[in-house]
Amino acid sequence: MAVRFLAVSFPFARTLCLALVLGATGLTPALAQKELPAPPGKEQKKLPEAPAKLPKVDRSKNLDFLFGALKAAPDEASAKHVEARIWAIWIQTPSDTASLLMARAKTAVDAQKIDIAIKLLDSVIKLRPDYIEAWNRRATLYYMQNDYGRSLADIREVLIREPRHFGALAGLGMIMQEVGDEKRALEAYRKALAVNPHLEKIPEQVKALTEKVEGRDI
Repeated sequence: MAVRFLAVSFPFARTLCLALVLGATGLTPALAQKELPAPPGKEQKKLPEAPAKLPKVDRSKNLDFLFGALKAAPDEASAKHVEARIWAIWIQTPSDTASLLMARAKTAVDAQKIDIAIKLLDSVIKLRPDYIEAWNRRATLYYMQNDYGRSLADIREVLIREPRHFGALAGLGMIMQEVGDEKRALEAYRKALAVNPHLEKIPEQVKALTEKVEGRDI
């Protein structure tokens, strides 16, 4: 994902909101003395999310088992297979009502009606606050709207409920990188890779940021 920095700054209120959210995640940058660079333009973008096709949930294997298998996966193909099963468990809806609302939210997104989709996800979260995927999808939609403060707030809720959520950790890294906080971006990316060593493009980001943040080895 290309990262661009523009001259126009966020309003102060958004800067303050972002600082508060990051403080709650334990990733507080020094934002009090500076404004954030503006986000990229209106091009379509999204945080890491589940693949389009998912396997049926294997109820005999819990998440702890699957995360262990993910770390031990010998190759990318095996890792993707395990990763899809983890996503399938995360996405499984806790009720018929939640399932219906999530389906309607997806339809709204497909129709480019993002505000409607967010309201539907609001309802899912109010109904089932422990349903991780509702928080994760709403974080993606806020990110698409360049509303980094709300996106980070939802990512925080995901990580409170599942600290191993590699999609949310990678998304956190992407946002930190876009607002120019490369140190926190590197930290988030490293956490994501510690959970899922086979994430696409993240190793390259870690290598580049390590050289910029920590310098080259002599």
